[in-house]
Amino acid sequence: MTRAWTARTETERDIPAIREVNLAAFPTSLEADLVEALRSDPAWIPGLSVVAETSDDTIAGYALLTRCLVGEEPALALGPCAVLPGFQKQGAGSAAIRHGLDAARAMGENLVVVLGHATYYPRFGFTRASAYGIRPSFEAPDEAMMALVFDDTLPVPDGTITYPAPFGV
Repeated sequence: MTRAWTARTETERDIPAIREVNLAAFPTSLEADLVEALRSDPAWIPGLSVVAETSDDTIAGYALLTRCLVGEEPALALGPCAVLPGFQKQGAGSAAIRHGLDAARAMGENLVVVLGHATYYPRFGFTRASAYGIRPSFEAPDEAMMALVFDDTLPVPDGTITYPAPFGV
């Protein structure tokens, strides 16, 4: 079942619910703790932490974009993305991701990288990062490391991705 979602930038009152979404969506607290650590990191960009909520204001989905570098150039890293188990496969994650990507594009960003499911992220326009000469600093399957370029008439940096320190890579 696909439902209508309201996707929007997080507010301070959403922070506990965002933690709950990440705790419910993943087997450990790693992603929830990562979001909290990123909130106080220079990589945090106001407006790029996004929730998807139901018509009764239940926060069901979450997506985060933070500053990273590709080579020496600024880019964005997408993740974590999470959905409450009872709302998975209903469009909450897609709504949050699309809103975040639209906000990033409106801010003048041009490159987003993601490490994720090779069959999920292409629906948003992501392709293999290696096609741009972009690679992580750790071992990852080539098909899982992806990049999205908003305007391919602009130069796209290549090189190794440097994630914010809280990612620990």
